Amino acid sequence: MVNNENPGFLPNGTVDTAGIASGASVPPSNVRTIGEALNEKNVSWAYYGGAYNAAVALQNDPTSTNPLVEIGIAYCTICNFEAYSSAIMGNPVQRAAHIKDATDFFAALASNTLPAVSFVKPDGLLDGHPATSKVDLFEGMTKKIVDALTANPTLMAETALIITEDEGGGYYDSGYIQPIDFFGDGPRIPLIIVSNFTQGGHINHTYGDHVSILKFIERNWRLRPLTARSRDNFPNPISLPFNPYVPLNSPAIGDLFDMFSFGRH
Repeated sequence: MVNNENPGFLPNGTVDTAGIASGASVPPSNVRTIGEALNEKNVSWAYYGGAYNAAVALQNDPTSTNPLVEIGIAYCTICNFEAYSSAIMGNPVQRAAHIKDATDFFAALASNTLPAVSFVKPDGLLDGHPATSKVDLFEGMTKKIVDALTANPTLMAETALIITEDEGGGYYDSGYIQPIDFFGDGPRIPLIIVSNFTQGGHINHTYGDHVSILKFIERNWRLRPLTARSRDNFPNPISLPFNPYVPLNSPAIGDLFDMFSFGRH
């Protein structure tokens, strides 16, 4: 999809028949997702979407005037990748086990019940997106996560927090943009890793993409690529020392492992 299309499932797991009929939503998909890949290996995981619980409540009671329900409008439907998947969002057991609110993430942190893989998406008021938020609000959300992790040294010792964004912000980017497939790729955006396994203050120049996070998960937990045609099949880049950002073996996307030093621990 070149433009954003709403998922086939509404927050409470019902199919968005009206949206699909109008062309605003895509029908539910059976394409394999990272959720299914992790399930196959019995690796615990969850997607934590800001204001998700309120979005479900608002869908069930769209005329509610309760501010705690109305805030559900800030939930990002298109950001929940599993909202497009029949296997996860369309399955009540899977949905209850894996699709949660950002508040559930902090509760899991506090109770030492965090799954092995967590995806955290702030709601639209906190995600830093210029249409609805501010960058310092996104920074505040990120700081809250970092503070909660560092307050639990045992958990932090085995955690990699990967922080990234979704857009280039409209600024000119002189960096190399790789033609990795029909849709190409976009300007560079920040990706920061907070972990005891990384070298502090180090800037890595390996060509990456949002799929690099997927490749990291797949390599770390020994998962196979999601499909035969998805970007996680691309090899890790091979580059010249004086031009590390341009892969010689294009199309190629890094799996982030060269940002870590696991052997030190």
